[in-house]
Amino acid sequence: MTRASASIARQEPPISVQAKLAAAWTSLMFLVIYIDYFHLYQPGEIDLIRSGVIFDFAISGALMSVFFVIIAIPALMVMLSMALPARANRATNLVIAALYIPIMVFNAAGATGEWAFYYALTIGVEVLILAYILRSAWTWTGARSTAVMDAAAGRVSGDARV
Repeated sequence: MTRASASIARQEPPISVQAKLAAAWTSLMFLVIYIDYFHLYQPGEIDLIRSGVIFDFAISGALMSVFFVIIAIPALMVMLSMALPARANRATNLVIAALYIPIMVFNAAGATGEWAFYYALTIGVEVLILAYILRSAWTWTGARSTAVMDAAAGRVSGDARV
């Protein structure tokens, strides 16, 4: 094996922007689920839920439907990031990620000083993932994504770096 072939063998294949976006949305979903689960460990939260209240809102079908939509959109973004054509994919990721930053920050509403670090940490990580999604979608150009897809299919055309 020559030095040049060893160098080529060590190179990792390019990862498509679609895969990076889907991975970021998947990470965000895991965090949202676990952060909501860990919220139940705060003293008195389960008692509030049993009494019919979540985050100062009366538990109702309408409230649970809103919660479902808030969770369903990023879950669908995992699939849409892989399935949508490049132009629609880029626009959809930019819009949804931008809309979700205030939604994630809203989770701190009503937090006490005792839980400030927890909320700053968890919301901070969620916002960092959304910023990564925004950056990836913003810097994604159709020509570069086409080159990556060509490279993945074994065709050579243009710059395959993403």
